[in-house]
Amino acid sequence: MIEVTGLGKRFGDVQAIEGVSFVAPKGRITGLLGPNGAGKSTTLRILATVLQADHGEVRIDGVDALKDPLEARRRIGVLPHGSSVYGNMTARENIAYYAALQGLTGAAAEARIDRVIGQLYLEQIADRRARGFSQGQHIRVSLARCMVHDPSILILDEPTNGLDVLTTRALRHVILERRDAGCCVLFSSHVMQEVAALCDQIVIISRGHVAVTGTAHDIRIATGKDDLEDAFLAAVDLEDSD
Repeated sequence: MIEVTGLGKRFGDVQAIEGVSFVAPKGRITGLLGPNGAGKSTTLRILATVLQADHGEVRIDGVDALKDPLEARRRIGVLPHGSSVYGNMTARENIAYYAALQGLTGAAAEARIDRVIGQLYLEQIADRRARGFSQGQHIRVSLARCMVHDPSILILDEPTNGLDVLTTRALRHVILERRDAGCCVLFSSHVMQEVAALCDQIVIISRGHVAVTGTAHDIRIATGKDDLEDAFLAAVDLEDSD
């Protein structure tokens, strides 16, 4: 579970986020949405422990991520937007490197590596060097790296951006599989159809604040819109007018 309370971050004169609060439970896919510049990326970077908040609280399975980021990192797998892999390594070596960073060694590491290779249909490219991989292959290897230590929480920033239909479908299958296994998935996307199909609940951030939270149905009802994309735009407009 991810618990975010009163999160704030300023960059110079710009208040990127202020008072951001939400809960992403286990066994659910939570969509984190927002227009460009709304504070979504800042929030994700704080949750991934690569950026320090000015104030507020983030708990990762009960661990205070702001005070103990190393312990929090053991519980999360992060797929950042535009993630790339090491070109001189094979797919398997890329995954093994991340397994080692998480303290996995020996037979346990090999079993985990083989499992994620199978889950993400990487068998045919597992022992090829990553230089020259397609975007879809890069994303699948990157996702395998962040899943290899079997984290209880996945943070995925636009994982299907720019992918073909078959690769997108495969990734959606894996995301749903992890959700059904009890994993907490925090998922960011600009594709509203994808959000509506995958997410159990949605958090919309606008101008550094949480504008609205709830299921897709709840948000459509709250904004009076039948279409989720229209509801998103209405939620952002409502926040802008405050």
